[in-house]
Amino acid sequence: MSVCSSSSSSSSGYLGSAKAWIVHSIVAGIAIGAAFGARSYLGRSKRFRSRVVGIIPARFASSRFEGKPLVEILGKPMIQRTWERAKMATTLDCVVVATDDAKIAQCCKGFGADVVMTSESCRNGTERCNEALHKLEKKYDIVVNIQGDEPLIEPEIIDGIVKALQAAPDAVFSTAVTSLKSEDAFDPNRVKCVVDSRGYAIYFSRGLIPFNKSGKVNLQFPYLLHLGIQSYDSKFLSIYPELEPTPLQLEEDLEQLKVLEHGYKMKVIKVDHEAHGVDVPEDVEKIESFMKERNLA
Repeated sequence: MSVCSSSSSSSSGYLGSAKAWIVHSIVAGIAIGAAFGARSYLGRSKRFRSRVVGIIPARFASSRFEGKPLVEILGKPMIQRTWERAKMATTLDCVVVATDDAKIAQCCKGFGADVVMTSESCRNGTERCNEALHKLEKKYDIVVNIQGDEPLIEPEIIDGIVKALQAAPDAVFSTAVTSLKSEDAFDPNRVKCVVDSRGYAIYFSRGLIPFNKSGKVNLQFPYLLHLGIQSYDSKFLSIYPELEPTPLQLEEDLEQLKVLEHGYKMKVIKVDHEAHGVDVPEDVEKIESFMKERNLA
């Protein structure tokens, strides 16, 4: 019997998938602003968070790539490939797809996924995860937001950010970064991240950060690429939609910045992972070629 609100089947997975190894977990924090709401929340939340649900938010409408979750990658819908990968994670008690689209829901139920219908008014994946969380029959301590456009996401990365958040009771959010390729330095679809000397997130940007005076990529600098996967303390996730939008969030169109601007701590782990996100239609051919080369059908 499924631990979610409806039945699900086990994942078939990928043959020959290379593991991504956690290189290091970044363990200390910064107090950005240290808003009273964040301080009072953190003071109440020092508990071990054991019950974990993975939620894959999926919407049909997209300005850059309409119908992206249903696009086929070597014969399977992308949302199915993401779900299969997520099901391999050992820390997840349940994996569910959250969508507002009947076509996506029908597709997901067809391959055995749990589905929660959410409203069209959700402004981003985080809000969709929050709505889905409250519709599930069981209660969870941690919610993992698994981006549906990362069909080769490694289960070890999912487990890594869950364990990172479990080990940091003063944090409400955890995420992962990997090394940024120089050719992606100025691609606004590749979100960059910087961390402080103790490893909590300082900033995220669609531009290259840090940016040097020459205006060129410094091939010696270890730039970080943000991977879309992130996990939240479930109580914080309920607070998140009530937080006012922030100037940096609106300017960059990055929801992580709202968390930072309101003074909450965000744990970051660095992983060795070759990111293969699908942002635009042209990315489908690239990822299919990559999978064929490595027999990841």
